[in-house]
Amino acid sequence: MEKISVTIITFNEEKNIERCLKSLRWADEVVVVDSFSSDATVEICRRYTDKVFQEKWRGYGRQKNFCAEKASHRWILNVDADEEIPPATVEAIRKILGGQPSHAVYQLTRKNFIGDRWVRYGGWFPDRIARLYDKERASFSHYPVHCRLEGPEPGMGTINEPFLHYSYSDLDDYVARQNRYSTLFATEKIEQGWRAGWTYVYFRPLWAFIRTYFLRQGFRDGFLGFFLAVGAAHYTLMKYAKTRWP
Repeated sequence: MEKISVTIITFNEEKNIERCLKSLRWADEVVVVDSFSSDATVEICRRYTDKVFQEKWRGYGRQKNFCAEKASHRWILNVDADEEIPPATVEAIRKILGGQPSHAVYQLTRKNFIGDRWVRYGGWFPDRIARLYDKERASFSHYPVHCRLEGPEPGMGTINEPFLHYSYSDLDDYVARQNRYSTLFATEKIEQGWRAGWTYVYFRPLWAFIRTYFLRQGFRDGFLGFFLAVGAAHYTLMKYAKTRWP
């Protein structure tokens, strides 16, 4: 079977990282690149792996690629500090690597949580995200927000067994991060010389609410679903508005 390195980038993740690392004891190697955390993140990581490095922040994609460069093995599973890999997902990964992988990149299915609540609707599940890849044929893009794995055609494989993502500790955390992500999005667009037109600001937020709450059945999550639909609209408004009034 192909050996596998798990890569994680961290910054002040002492509340999450141990849960993540405990779920990775099966891996052949765990590599952590930390952006000079001021909490106990690095200390905790060194209890589980001797491959812990510190590097100044390069942006999500570049930081993840730097972490992959430190890995000994060709196949990489990239994991965030607030994620957990259950045994069933591990077995699905091992099954692929135990044969002849037919793709350079595989997307996994992610279950997202806010606090201890699994968000089932509104487009939050199944949340498919590419994380397992052959580093000789694929790497992360350099977008400031929501970088993605880019590999050769055709397409990518899919692993249906879900892994867990403790996305936000509570609703305050959700609001704060949407504000930060919208600023990163706007900054990138401004650097590219792009400004949102009035249709983006007036109509796309409304569409985000309709799509999340009605078309993707966010209403089935009760008040949380309504809150997240409003949040999707607010995030959409903020990311476009900030390109016009940075």
